[in-house]
This record gives sequence, C-alpha cells and structure tokens, in this order.
Amino acid sequence: MAPTKSGSFVVDTRPLWIILLQSSLHPILLLIGVVLYVAVLYSVSSADLDPTGQRALAVFALCVFYWVFDVLPLMITSLLAIVLLPLAGALPAKDAYALFGNEAVFFILGAFILAAAMMKSGLSNRLALVILHRFGHDPITLLRGVFVLNALMSFFMSEHAVAAMTFPIIVEILAVLHLPPERANYGKSLMLAMAWGTTIGGVATLLGGARAPLAIGILRELTGDTYSFTEWAILNIPLSVLLSVVAIYLLDVFFPVGELDISRADQAVQDRLTKMGRMTLQERVIAVVMAATVLAWITLGEQFGLANVALVAVVILFASKAVEWRDIEGYVNWGLILMYGGAITLGSALHRTGAAAWLADQTIASWATGPVSVLIFIAVAAIVLTEVMSNSAAVAIIMPLSIAVAGQFDIDPRIMAPIVAVPAGLSFMLPIGTPANALAFSSGYLRVRDLAVPGLILHVVGLVILNLMAWFYWPLLGTSP
Repeated sequence: MAPTKSGSFVVDTRPLWIILLQSSLHPILLLIGVVLYVAVLYSVSSADLDPTGQRALAVFALCVFYWVFDVLPLMITSLLAIVLLPLAGALPAKDAYALFGNEAVFFILGAFILAAAMMKSGLSNRLALVILHRFGHDPITLLRGVFVLNALMSFFMSEHAVAAMTFPIIVEILAVLHLPPERANYGKSLMLAMAWGTTIGGVATLLGGARAPLAIGILRELTGDTYSFTEWAILNIPLSVLLSVVAIYLLDVFFPVGELDISRADQAVQDRLTKMGRMTLQERVIAVVMAATVLAWITLGEQFGLANVALVAVVILFASKAVEWRDIEGYVNWGLILMYGGAITLGSALHRTGAAAWLADQTIASWATGPVSVLIFIAVAAIVLTEVMSNSAAVAIIMPLSIAVAGQFDIDPRIMAPIVAVPAGLSFMLPIGTPANALAFSSGYLRVRDLAVPGLILHVVGLVILNLMAWFYWPLLGTSP
C-alpha cells in the first residue's frame, strides 16, 4: 500500500512477480551498464584503436546504455560522462570540464530564459488566443489555425513549452464542444494538429528545440564549422512548410471532420481573451526585447555569436525589471543544460581519441556504399532512436559518428548537423517520442494506432523531403554533401 496526499492508502493489486521484477530491474540495469563498460574497456582490441580511444569508447557504451534504457536521468548520465572520462584516462580533467562551457550551452540557456519570460508574463498565451480567435469560425479553419499556431510558435520557443501552453486551450475547446473521447475525429485532429505542429515547426529554427544547438555545438567543437541563425532557418523552413502541408492533408484523410458547429469554442476563446484584458507593460517590454533579439540573431548573430546576443537580451530583461529571477527559474530546464554540456564533452572525447572514427568504420562505413546511403542511414537511425529515447540523447550518440564517417566518404561534415538534428526532432509515431505526443495521447482522444499509422507515413515523407533537400536545395545555399 502507498499513502496518497489525502492520507488514504492505495492497494497495489498487481501480481507479486511484477512488483518484484519492477523493484529489482533498476539495480540490474545499473549493473549491466557497469559490466558493459568493463567489457568494452578490456575486450575491444584493434590496431586502429589506441588505449585512450578504447577508454572513451567504454564510457560512450555505458552512457548509450543508460540513455537508451533511462537507467539514470539524462543529465546525470551526462555528468557521469564528464567524471568518467578523466578517471578512465580518456581525457584530461581540465579539458573535460572546460568543454562543458561550449557556446551552444549558453545559447540554449539564453533561449530558455527568453521563452520562460514570454510564458510567465502571459505574452505567449495571449498570442495563442489571438491566433485561435482569428481562425476559430469554422472547424476546418480552426484546425488549420491550431496547426499553424503551434508550428509558428515553435519557430521562436521550445516546442515542448508550446505544447504545454496550447494543450489546455485545446482541451477547453473540446470540452465546450462536448466531443466524446476516442470516437470524435475532430478531437483526434485537434490533438494531432497540436502535436504535429509543434514537432514540425520545432525543426525549422534553432529555437524550437535544443537538438539543433547541440548538433551545432558538437560540430563546432569537432571541426570548427558552424551555422548562423539565418543559415539554419533558410535550410530548414522549406522542409517544415512542405511537411506541414503533408501533415494537414493526412489529418483530412485519416480523420475527416464533417459538419460541426464550433461557435461555442470560438466564444470560449473570446472569453479567455477578454479575461486577460489589455497587454501589460511587462508583456510589451518582453515582446520588444524578443523581437529585437530575433532580429539581432538574423543580422548580427554571425558577427557577435548567437549565445552573446541571447545573454545580452536576458540582461536587458532583468535590467528593465520586466522579469525577476524567481519568476523564471521554475520555467528553465536546468537538467537539459547539464545534459548538453556532458554530451558535447563526450563527443569531443570520442573525436580526439579516434574512437568515433573507429566506431563509424565498424558500423556506418561498413554498411554504406556511398554518400547517398550514408545520409539515408544516418537520418533513419536518428528517426528510429528519437521514437524510443530522448532526441537530445539521439543527437549525442549519432553526431560524433556521423562526423567521423563523413571524413571516410569525403562528405562535408557540416551537412551532418541538419542530417542528424532534423530527423531527430521528427517524432510522430509513439506517445513516448516527445512530450507533445504524450500530451495529445493523455487527452483520451487518441489510440496508439492513431499516432502510429499516419506517423509512419509522415516519417517516410519526411525522410524523402530531407534527402531531396540535402542533394538539390542545400547545395544552392553552400551546404552540400
């Protein structure tokens, strides 16, 4: 029995063997990771892999196992990597801890704080309601509006934050429409429009998720190459638009709406807007700072650095008293920042010691036949991994290997950042793939097959579009295989 908050007790009625298995599984997985570390450390032998490379590979194997099976929180596994690399002798301690201060980590921190200020002030919620009210006059335009709203907001905020913000609004809309869970196609469509919109919009810019900054951080640490805010957006916004068109079409095909009166939903959105009142001075200041920051990223980001622009904007917000620290600290995912610092450190260790090149030669290079198959294989691996584990962990695993294999096939390593980061952000099939999917599934309107079948089609179409972009559109912008 377990006590609840109210003081009552809940009896666990599961079979005893299931309870015992669950309680014993965690220490077993911890032990398996340690055994794997020792096995790689002492059993892998190759003339092409020196002792430091073997030590880095052992740490990498341990971290991959813990990430995949969620043995420890992602950020704790990353901190473990920073500790183990010097202890194992794969990297000097001063280098391991210095790599944690990569520019990408501070860009992510600045972006998180800016997004937190928008959410805390209510500005992001106001924008969402205004857009929904504008499109909320008939079921089709409301559905399109939900999709476009989530996609566009994910251009400028973390897609997870956007989903968390718009989900309650959509739940309220469905409640006033009295649509029954599971059997209502419109309920399914709205929930998937929220989930797919945030996911597809999140790959368009560097602000939709921390995958892209992480991939660019690893790229810069290993090769010295990077992307500006504008370059990344120009590369990926067309892909996001094309995939959005396909997603909206799939919603129409799989979940046809039919006749539906949504006047009550429109009124509910209007009531929420009226209750918010006029924009406050705090909202106006944050809106101006955010707009100026995006403009500075576009025009000055390459000259001054994306992280510097983000942190200057953060300082301006606090100096103007638009936000206070206690207002935003609960909105910033500090664990993810720790995770990215550790992932960049691990990737650098694999590259410096030659472990990444050796592992790439044993896996991707041995299966691929040329640059085309290399890009396809890497993109497919990123999509498969992101459906079953954190997309950031997927980037941390694949990015060092992809840069190593790029050298073996004479591919520009710069292209590996979008080839890894974009598909790693396209999780459509499973509730565990992304928080947006989990929220949509938790509504009760969706079954697993409602996600899996159209999600699989989106995966295939996304891979086709990505590879066509890589070979025919990206070279026009100076990024070619």
